[in-house]
Order: sequence, then C-alpha cells, then structure tokens
Amino acid sequence: MKKQIRNFSIIAHIDHGKSTLADRMLEVTKTVESRLMKDQVLDSMDLERERGITIKLQPVRMCYQTEGVLYDLNLIDTPGHIDFSYEVSRALKAVEGVLLLVDSTQGIQAQTLTTLQMARETDLTIIPVLTKIDMAHSRVKEISDEMVRLIGVRHEDVLLVSGKTGEGVTELLNAVCDRIASPDMSSQDNQPRCLIFDFQYSNHRGVIIYLRVFEGQIKKGDRLEFVVSGKHFTALEVGYLSPRENPTDFLSVGDIGYVVTGLKEPGVAKVGDTVATAGGETKALSGYQEPMPVVWASLFPQSQDDFTLLRQSLERLQLSDSSLLYEEENSGVLGRGFRCGFLGMLHLEIVTERLRREFDVELIVTSPSTAYEITHVSGKIEEVYTASQFPDHGSNVSVREPWVLAQIMSPPEYVGSIMTLLYEHEAQVIDTEVFGDGRNLLSLEMPLRELMRGFFDRLKNISSGYASLSYEIAEFRMAHVARLDILVAEELVPAFSKVVGLRRTETEARSMVEKLYNTLPRQQFVTKIQARSMGRIIASKTLSALKKDVTANLYGGDITRKMKLREKQKKGKKKMLARGRVNIPPEVFMKMVKEE
Repeated sequence: MKKQIRNFSIIAHIDHGKSTLADRMLEVTKTVESRLMKDQVLDSMDLERERGITIKLQPVRMCYQTEGVLYDLNLIDTPGHIDFSYEVSRALKAVEGVLLLVDSTQGIQAQTLTTLQMARETDLTIIPVLTKIDMAHSRVKEISDEMVRLIGVRHEDVLLVSGKTGEGVTELLNAVCDRIASPDMSSQDNQPRCLIFDFQYSNHRGVIIYLRVFEGQIKKGDRLEFVVSGKHFTALEVGYLSPRENPTDFLSVGDIGYVVTGLKEPGVAKVGDTVATAGGETKALSGYQEPMPVVWASLFPQSQDDFTLLRQSLERLQLSDSSLLYEEENSGVLGRGFRCGFLGMLHLEIVTERLRREFDVELIVTSPSTAYEITHVSGKIEEVYTASQFPDHGSNVSVREPWVLAQIMSPPEYVGSIMTLLYEHEAQVIDTEVFGDGRNLLSLEMPLRELMRGFFDRLKNISSGYASLSYEIAEFRMAHVARLDILVAEELVPAFSKVVGLRRTETEARSMVEKLYNTLPRQQFVTKIQARSMGRIIASKTLSALKKDVTANLYGGDITRKMKLREKQKKGKKKMLARGRVNIPPEVFMKMVKEE
C-alpha cells in the first residue's frame, strides 16, 4: 500500500480548543491507546495541564487510512498565547498547511488575525475550522460568514467540528489529506539537509533534536553536523513521536522526527540550525525569526550558596526553552544573580515557576523592565535593561523606548471603558473596524512598558473576559520617563527601582510606598520608607519599631532602675537607627513585583 505524508499545524487564539481537538484526532487515528488516553495528552508539563494552556509546541505522527491510501499525518500542536508566537513561527516553517481554529461561541479574535497573517506569509495551505459547535450558544452561521470574508474561501470550505464529542473530526482528517500538499520528494537522493525546530535535553542521552527532513535521509549511526555551529555528532537514534518516541531505521524527505545526539554541551544546538552530513559543504536552510526578549527581570537566589545551582538550572532550562536569554550580573544588595530576557509577562511567570518546581530553586525576582536606548552627549548609544542602570535625573541624555502595534477585538458595549483604559496607558488608536456581528477591532500603538503594567489583566476585567489582544514590537521612540527609586531606612533597594512615565510618577510612588509599608515586617527600630524620583522625595511613610517592655521582669525596688533600663533601650534604638540595616524577606520582593 502506497504511503503519503501530510505535515500540518494547528493555530488558534488561546482557549479555542486546540488541545481538545488534537486529543480527538489521536483517538480517531488510534495513535494513543484508549487506556492511555487523557485530556491534553500532548501537553506534557504539569504547568500546561494545571493552567489549561499549551506552552511548548509538540510534534506527533498519526497513521491514517482513507480510500485505500495510508497517510503519515505529522501534526505540530502550537501554543495560543501571544507570548509564545515565536513557537508558532517555528512550527510553520516545518509544515505545508495549517488548521486555523476559531471558537464558534467567541468568533474571530485578535490573535486569530496574527496567526493567520503568519501562515499567509509562510505561503501555507489554510483550512478554516469552526470548533465547539456542540455548545448551546455557538453561532455557527455568523462566525462562518466572518471566516469566509476574512480568508476568502467558500462556505463549504469551512469545516465544523467538536473536540468534545468528536463530531466532524473524521471529515477534518480527510480534508487534511485532500487539501494539504504532499512534501516535495524530488530531493530524496540528495545529501541530507534537515531543519531543527525544537530540542530537548536528557541526562542520559544528551540533546535530542526535533527536525524536519527537507533533502535526503538520515539513519542511525550517521556522522552529522550542525551547519551553523560546526559541531559534529553521531546519530545514536532516529525516530518519530506518537507522542512517545518510536525508534525507526531512518527519516527521509518530508518526515518530522527526532535524533538523539549524545551531546551534553549547552549552546551547541540552536533552533533554526541545519543538520547535514559531517564534513560536507552543505548550505544552511533558511531558519526562523529570532526570539526577541521584550521583558527583562533579574533573578537572584534566596541564598548566595545557591548561585551555582541557579546557573546550572538556567543552563538546563534553556535546553528546553531556547527563547530564554540570561547573563550574569552583580548587585550590591542582592548579591550575584542573572539578568534574564523573556518573551512576555506570562513567559516570565512560567520560567520562574519552572525553576522552583523542576530545580527546587528559591528566587528573588526584581521588577520587570523593558530595554531603553540611551544616547549620551558624546553620541555613544547603549541599551539599558534594568531600572537600576537607568541614568539619574539631570543626566544630559536622550532616551528612547520600544513601542508596540496592538489590536483589540471587543464587543461594542465595552469600547467606552476600553478607550478610558487606553488613555491611562498612553495608547493611541490609529484605526477602527466593525465586524459583521458588531464587534469592534481597534488598532493602536502604545509604549511596551505600559503594556507590561497589568494592561492585559485590566482589559480582561473591564470587558468581562470578552476582549482579546494581540501585539507585535514596532520601532523605538522618544520616551518621557523617569527612574523611581525606593529607599528603606535611607538605603536604596535596587530590586524595587522602576522606570515609569512622567505623568504617573507620583501615583506610582505613593502606591509602591503604601504597598511596601503594608508588606515589610517591622524592625527593631523606626524605619522610613521613601520613594525618590527626579531628585526629590515624592512619597514617604514611617514604619514604627517593634516594642518590648524591658522592665517586665523587674519587681519592686526603686523606680530609677526601670528608668535606667528604658534609657538604655532608647540609646540602643537610636544607635540601631543610625547603623542598622533592614532585612527584607524574599516574599516581600515577590509581593512587590507581582501586579495587584
């Protein structure tokens, strides 16, 4: 029986049913036995299952037979959250087609438009799919009309499925076989060229690369190399995932699978690199968009004794999350740590949580910041990633910051509240569009620092969860900002420093002082908490000292004995006030960083 290959990916807005639909596909194709089946079977991390979201892309091969033809269906499941759009871009380079999922109860969302554009730019076959058609409040006709207008297809081209009941899944698999093109097999006899789209790390087998074969074939025992890094290795094992590893004799043109390299050095394997025969003169395949951190935060171990553990943990984590960037830094207050770059606030949260769970590292996390471009009088240009390095007030420099182009999709009744929110976050609306069901698409631009300031959560709150957001990084523009420092007992705490917009300086200062006042444990001496910006103290509160009755154990006798003890206590507190340092517990740092 002749076998054919179809490579495709599922792309959608978050919570539109990707993982549930993938579960039904695995059931229909009998890829996973019924006794091993569970919800979100492709989401292997505990965090993914707990939060109900996909964080890492996951390849899987399904064998499917229809009309006398046997197909290898290579699916790459992708994340839906905007922070992980980099993962989507990697998956799209390895496939010939995509399933564009839209929730029939919610309709087209902002992220739907973003992923659709990515698929079009990669010139992929797009199959429109409406999910959750079993729901009582689904709007199949309305949303189907929207997809016809958006993609330019016929009504009969839009497939209707339910990941919950399995309705329409067989028809969807048939459409994948019929509509998505087979890989180009003309290069089957060439020297092998494979594109890496992900990799994992095993303590026993080293780096395991996930790749798509574009030319030739690779088999166990082949001597291969990474074309860009130049590192040679022997293929200890080749195979495919279903979703567990299945060793095979070889991988040939069109196949998506894995190769065990045995390498245990960090940094030798990179997403987008090309795998080829060792010692040849093979040219590298075009890779992927480079991951660009948009949020920076410093991570310090609670105890400096754990610094080496933190470094080893970051090295290991980077082997499964290539978008994580880090470099060592030193703080006079917090000691040695690492400045890390993240794809967004959710990515930061996921990384810190993984460090705690998987590597048992207790962390202090500084306030997140974006990159600022500082131009000095001399013409020297430097990038500053942390607030503590931001120039002092009065420095004769010009500052530029990154802006984002964003889109918000919302029902019309929430547009007024959203406009107020946009003003508070310094956003500028540049275009509006009304969809068929009355929903509004707002195109806008805003500073990245304002997007990080809890914008997404506030947007969801004021729209009762109905508004959706997508964004992309635009250019750098002149910034009207200042550094806000927090002083505890007249000592600067760099971890609390922030760069804020000029018009929010006073509000932010009062908020941070109040929050720290309510969070910081009382000390043995009176403690001043102050916020300083632009050369002056903007907000201040005084935390009273702990009180202890030093005369509690005295009974009878002259009153002067008690007076002497109280005077001694008074002098001791005065001395501590002059020389004492405040010990700030790690949980205080976490509460200060976390948005209300």
